[in-house]
Amino acid sequence: MDLSCTPEEEEFRARLREWLARTLPGLPPRPSPDDWPGRRTYDLGWQRRLYEAGYAGVHWDATPGVRLIFLEETERAGAPYVGANFVGLLHAGPTIAAEGTDAQRARWLPPILRGEEVWCQGFSEPEAGSDLAALRTRAWRDGDDYVVTGSKIWTSHAEVADWCELLVRTGPAAPKHRGITWLALPMDAPGITVRPLRTLAGPAEFAEVFLDEVRVPVANRVGDENDGWRVTMVTLSFERGTAFAGEVVACRRVLAELAVEARKNGRWDDPVLRRRLGRLNAEFRALWRLTQWNVSAAEASGGVPGAGGSVFKLRYSHARQELYDAAAEVLGPDCLDLDRPWTPDRLSALAYTIAAGTSQVQHSIIAERILGLPKGR
Repeated sequence: MDLSCTPEEEEFRARLREWLARTLPGLPPRPSPDDWPGRRTYDLGWQRRLYEAGYAGVHWDATPGVRLIFLEETERAGAPYVGANFVGLLHAGPTIAAEGTDAQRARWLPPILRGEEVWCQGFSEPEAGSDLAALRTRAWRDGDDYVVTGSKIWTSHAEVADWCELLVRTGPAAPKHRGITWLALPMDAPGITVRPLRTLAGPAEFAEVFLDEVRVPVANRVGDENDGWRVTMVTLSFERGTAFAGEVVACRRVLAELAVEARKNGRWDDPVLRRRLGRLNAEFRALWRLTQWNVSAAEASGGVPGAGGSVFKLRYSHARQELYDAAAEVLGPDCLDLDRPWTPDRLSALAYTIAAGTSQVQHSIIAERILGLPKGR
């Protein structure tokens, strides 16, 4: 596989750099991490700028090379991340593009690209996290609607979302993987209660969501009834295979900053720390190459990432934790100060081996789908 850039891709890089250099100085100040309404407005405003400049659809429509150049250049320039647009741009949107009807794509994709609507993810439940297929939120058919009752937890950006990608059980008598349906839930529907959850790192970017006989139109179902597990695997393949790609670039930038800080405060003289930073540099370079391979392989197979995304997610989760452990070594006692760079990131990194599928789940996927090993009993 040729991973070098074409002349057309290098021309795109130059054009994007020039646009970023003109645009970023004019952005308003970023809101506080705790100000989610403000962050929603800020993130949607950035998405609108991307749309008007012709860059909004890069995550969906561009070639693999252009997509990765976009991630590299925006991160290196310090451009805003997708933020509150994360689920819509990187999970729900690609799923609807792959599995939705023409009418669904026309209704939901343009507002995501234009920075008009925010999505959240309603998958996990208090007793169905790693074993997601054990979910119990119930939906039964009543005419042209589903009536939904149950609860979700760790629902990303629920307090500021317009829509939720929601998994419900519509076939209670079916085997657990075969009775699930994927719905688009309007978050302003009667019967929804949202309770924000504050994380160890501080901001409340997750929430509990309680659903009490919430009516969702059957027209909001993506895929067939009881076929939601297959649709969910499409969503999770995007989450594990490509959604973290920009974060690899961010980690490489942090690693370079750590080396600078270590030289300033004298910790660079520790040969063990230098070896650790060098190994992490090789690790993230390899992860970036794996990202390039995964994105290119997904493009060749119809746009949906495969099981290779689990290889990336498994290794990236642990590498990120190791990176911020190294940051604590560089900072020394200052690593306990939440106002210092990298300390909140170290706390949030603890969740990466759980979020988007635990490391144990990724081990099982790799064993069964890549290595061909038998399923455990």
